Amino acid sequence: MPPSTRAIRTYLLLLLFLALRAFGNLCLAWGTKHLPEKLAADPLVYLRSMMDPFVALGIAMLIVALLARLALLSVADLSFVLPVTSAGYVISTLLGRIFLHEPVSISRWAGAILISLGAALVVSTPEKTTDPGSVSE
Repeated sequence: MPPSTRAIRTYLLLLLFLALRAFGNLCLAWGTKHLPEKLAADPLVYLRSMMDPFVALGIAMLIVALLARLALLSVADLSFVLPVTSAGYVISTLLGRIFLHEPVSISRWAGAILISLGAALVVSTPEKTTDPGSVSE
């Protein structure tokens, strides 16, 4: 695969993963906050909660996000993928603030900014640092 095609595929998978994980977590949070009973040690409560449309949608989105992450790891190094995907925490914090009206303190925003800056540093490096043909099996 040519380097430019690999880079485009990497960044598309990255965007897909970040969006699915953030919105999947948002759906889970929204759905569980509106359940008639609180989740506890009873496994039946968890099974019933999966019937909530938002919880089910969140679970489905997180499953697809996991598949996108697997695909992302097949085209980019772990040392690139893990730091960059941590930007999803910033997105999730923002979604929680906007849609769930969660209070976010200054220290949490500072942490989110630090995560973003770290991810920006990682993004500025090549996403594939090893040649697939050079890895011995």
